[in-house]
Amino acid sequence: MATFSLRVNDSEHEIDVEPDTPLLYVLRNDIGLNGPKFGCGLAQCGACAVLVDGRPQRSCVLPVAVAAKGRVTTIEGLGTIDKPHPLQRAFIDEQACQCGYCGNGMIMSAKALLDRNPHPSERDIRQALNGHLCRCASHNRIVRAVAKAAKSIA
Repeated sequence: MATFSLRVNDSEHEIDVEPDTPLLYVLRNDIGLNGPKFGCGLAQCGACAVLVDGRPQRSCVLPVAVAAKGRVTTIEGLGTIDKPHPLQRAFIDEQACQCGYCGNGMIMSAKALLDRNPHPSERDIRQALNGHLCRCASHNRIVRAVAKAAKSIA
């Protein structure tokens, strides 16, 4: 066991875990943030995506020892129920998620995209979301939601 100081959503957390513990387990089990989901455990579906220093990372395979070197942002750190982030609002407005399981990863990767490219093309959006699986086949609505959010942010 080792002690790690994690900065998650601008809050500091002291965690005692094994260095190779996946960040996802720490977020859900130790910190109580359930936005990132366990989907595949192999970094192939995107349900567990978080931002580390603004870059999308698959938290199911990211060791906490590596994550502790950066600033972690989860979907809980984007907006609130009373004031959702523009991406969250657009996903609601466009009914982009049916079951909601993929929504976390889609929104977090879209956030990273819009932070670096506030006026993405449809191709840019699709490329940023490549590798995120949606079993409900809502990809077109998700792309529309990201485009809508980009317009509202700009």
